Amino acid sequence: MKICEILSKKEPTLSFEVFPPKTSDKFDTVEAAVSQIADLRPHFMSVTYGAAGTTRGFTTELAASILKRGTTPLAHLTCVNASAQATREQLNSLKQHGIENILALRGDIPEGADPSTWEFKHAHELMDFIRENGDFCVGGACYPEKHPESSNVQADIASLKIKQDAGCKFLTTQMFFDNSTFYNFLYKVREAGVTIPIIAGIMPVTNAKQMEKIIKLSGAFIPRRYVALLDRWSDDPAALKEAAIAYATDQIIDLIANGVNHVHIYTMNKPDIAAKIQENLSSIVKKPE
Repeated sequence: MKICEILSKKEPTLSFEVFPPKTSDKFDTVEAAVSQIADLRPHFMSVTYGAAGTTRGFTTELAASILKRGTTPLAHLTCVNASAQATREQLNSLKQHGIENILALRGDIPEGADPSTWEFKHAHELMDFIRENGDFCVGGACYPEKHPESSNVQADIASLKIKQDAGCKFLTTQMFFDNSTFYNFLYKVREAGVTIPIIAGIMPVTNAKQMEKIIKLSGAFIPRRYVALLDRWSDDPAALKEAAIAYATDQIIDLIANGVNHVHIYTMNKPDIAAKIQENLSSIVKKPE
């Protein structure tokens, strides 16, 4: 099923993100975890794409495995060092495996790389190419707190309108920890004419080092309430996990109560976290039929 069809039903949805292994010797372990998450029957699952396409084969394999277990997969695809020929081959592979949904991204720039030499320099260019080479439902990414490389919020939001015009059917946000940030972003985006569904990205952060990395990469604002969780239980992994799941659940309940029906969980390949959040929301978000 295409994700734009899932989102059009206007009912609350819960989806999960997983990532492939970096090396083949870890594939079976990762696939087992991904299968456990797929068996929870989320509305769909996204599979990330390694730097410079290093895991593109694994991405397709995991997406195909998810589909076989009865869950709709969303395969990531990036611009990083991607030639038109290699991208066309990847699209053909996805078609052959029955995968209908792609999240098209610029991707993180590898150290020392020069994006000006890439065939696809922006996500919207990749979206145009995908649209010309297959009947895919194409999604994109957005940053409630502005992309770190954007000059200002207005320019960042303008880029989302360009993505929409390039055929993007939905957007998924980078993780955020303060819902007011998302609500402000959503208001500005709608005012700018971006009308496609926006899925809220939520991540239960279960260790302080992970949070430090998130702040460095995305510049996300961390509310004092979350800082307190990390300070209080940083030396107690079980307690911190429980607190992080409770915080994420509270965020999701607030979002849905305020009309934001679509939520995407960055699971970090942890079935227990995905299962617990789903359990916490069992009467709020119904599993797909």
